Amino acid sequence: MKWRNHRRSDNIDDLRRQKSSSRAGKTKLGGIGLLVLIVVGMLSGQNPLQILETAINSGTSTSYTESEGDYQASTANNETAQFISTMLASNEDIWNKHLSQQTRRNYREPRLTLFTQQVNSACGQASSASGPFYCPADQRIYIDLAFFNELKRMGAAGEFAQAYVLAHEVGHHLQTLLGISQQVTQLQQRTSQKKSNKLSVLLELQADCYAGVWAHHAEVNNRWLEKGDLQAGLRAASAIGDDQLQRNAGQRVNPDAFTHGTSKQRQHWLAIGLKYGKVTRCNTFSQ
Repeated sequence: MKWRNHRRSDNIDDLRRQKSSSRAGKTKLGGIGLLVLIVVGMLSGQNPLQILETAINSGTSTSYTESEGDYQASTANNETAQFISTMLASNEDIWNKHLSQQTRRNYREPRLTLFTQQVNSACGQASSASGPFYCPADQRIYIDLAFFNELKRMGAAGEFAQAYVLAHEVGHHLQTLLGISQQVTQLQQRTSQKKSNKLSVLLELQADCYAGVWAHHAEVNNRWLEKGDLQAGLRAASAIGDDQLQRNAGQRVNPDAFTHGTSKQRQHWLAIGLKYGKVTRCNTFSQ
């Protein structure tokens, strides 16, 4: 991607220079935090039950102290941070313009927190193993850049694959601003686990579509996609499909346990956003 001459976002808190220290005590992780850990844990192919058990039994809380001497970011890691900052700025530019045009809602920019190993959010404590996530309680996106190494290991290398991951989390922020996430949460509280999982799938697929809408307008504005970039994004969508993650974990494919959608579904909705560039085309709940 041709991104180096574009602006970077100011909405970033870089905690990678802070060292975490654990102390005994009760983990500050409420129901929303547990849900975040379970859902986004699927991104890295973890067993949700294992995540839940770890969260409940950890019995620690984490504080952060400045540790300049202990922090040495690699050149590659710094370049990735610069890239993600540029992609966040692009999301800001696109959604500040197009959200109001397409939905008559004003866009409120989320903040991005870069962390290493573990982090505290308003949704609870999370580790790097949880993968990138969005916390609606503080309207922040959290990413440990090491996740992109895992994404590469799963066959989804490339800058556009990383940009898609960020744009997907921004998509969850849009759902919060539009009130969609709140409506889904209310419905999930009144239904069975099976139906709740289906609602989660529709929410995740819509975030994929929103990521495609961003990419559509970013390309129209900047022409920064190069050969193979779109394919990298589609590979990333496929790599983190529920069916693929279950196979990678050596599990039987169980559609009732899906929370993000199949590889085919994720590719489909990302492609819909890319093709049309319209939020109104992303109504997964009407399908």
